[in-house]
Amino acid sequence: MADEKRPNAHEAGQTGSDPAGVPASDPAIVSSAANAEQPRRITPRSARARLEPERVPQPGRPSRRARHPIVIAGNAVFTIIILLAIVVGVSMAVGKQRFEAPGPLGQDKIVNIPRGGVQDVADLLVREGVIDQKWVFIGAVIATKSRDELKFGEYMFHRHATLREVLDTLVEGKVVQHQITVPEGLTSEQVVARLLENDVLTGNLKEIPREGTLLPETYKFTRGTTREQLVQRMQQAQRRVLQEAWDRRSPDLPVKTPEQLIVLASIIEKETGRADERTRVAAVFMNRLKQRMKLQSDPTIIYGLVGGKGTLGRPITRTEVEQPSPYNTYVIEGLPPGPIANPGRASIEAAGSPSRTKELYFVADGSGGHSFAETLDQHQRNVARLRQIEQQQREAGKVMPDVAPADATLQVPAQPSAQSAGTPNSRPRAPDRASGSRTSAGSRQQ
Repeated sequence: MADEKRPNAHEAGQTGSDPAGVPASDPAIVSSAANAEQPRRITPRSARARLEPERVPQPGRPSRRARHPIVIAGNAVFTIIILLAIVVGVSMAVGKQRFEAPGPLGQDKIVNIPRGGVQDVADLLVREGVIDQKWVFIGAVIATKSRDELKFGEYMFHRHATLREVLDTLVEGKVVQHQITVPEGLTSEQVVARLLENDVLTGNLKEIPREGTLLPETYKFTRGTTREQLVQRMQQAQRRVLQEAWDRRSPDLPVKTPEQLIVLASIIEKETGRADERTRVAAVFMNRLKQRMKLQSDPTIIYGLVGGKGTLGRPITRTEVEQPSPYNTYVIEGLPPGPIANPGRASIEAAGSPSRTKELYFVADGSGGHSFAETLDQHQRNVARLRQIEQQQREAGKVMPDVAPADATLQVPAQPSAQSAGTPNSRPRAPDRASGSRTSAGSRQQ
């Protein structure tokens, strides 16, 4: 109401409320506000106190659990593992980079790795200049678990080969392959001489293999292979080829055993080296055997005289032609008792599958080949033609390209007998083969 008396400020203060009805300040709040408004008083310190450092409160002691020895050891182990992981990671990254980097080898090089441990192999590779990171190589061997897979032998390392390539070569056993070629027509004694001359092969031979049991071929082998092992390979190859030829032989052959086939093949081998003539030469001998004619082959005379030495070194004399010998097919009937050389695959196959002809004679044609004939008259004309060619070349001062030197074939008689093939085969042969007196069913000079 208008007449109602309002309280004054003093009264309001006494009641503890502001005009809005809020209580007056609480004593605690008022005291705090008053203290906040007053400036902070700094207690003066003495000069000595001021010089002393302020004391920092000591940190609280860790709990007993944190101080347990197992916890401490675990933290140490974990820290070590982390450090090792970092070291291993860095080492692997660096090692991989060096493992793939080009090596120090300036040119291709052959190194013989003997039996030994990983460190021995690494030392040898460093000495030979193949690698320059020995421990990276050893680490790679361990990392790839190749310790037991390294193979000894003779290896070719290529120029700037990486450590990876070097290790792959040793693990895969990519050893150097050497080779030796045994020409057709060599005797077993001549083959053995060649094996003994090879300084990559090792060991000695107990004995000279039987004649005709070695297959002339090119053979690959590694360093350390023994001569005995190589001879065994040659014998196995010969048996395989002989059996194949025997299984495919013509049904009407006059030879009855594989051994007789090899004997005939050895004569064919010594008579001609031309691939297009082997089956025809084989047919001449087969036809003569069927008609019970003497083979009359000069190489059989030579073998009877010198045996496994293979070469005579001079022409055959008339006395030697008539000289009895188990191998002299001018004297004996049929085949000699054994091979006179080691025939090649082509001659063996030709002996098993000769041409279907009626030819009984052949003679050199003056050009490296032969002229074949079924009758003696045809053969005599071929001989006369050969003599004419020889005369013309003598007059021109030339040497016949198909005539062998010093140990050339016997001369054909002017009138060969009806049983004589009269066929000098004078094809030149390699100097390491048997003498060049190739007179397949040949005849001697009267």
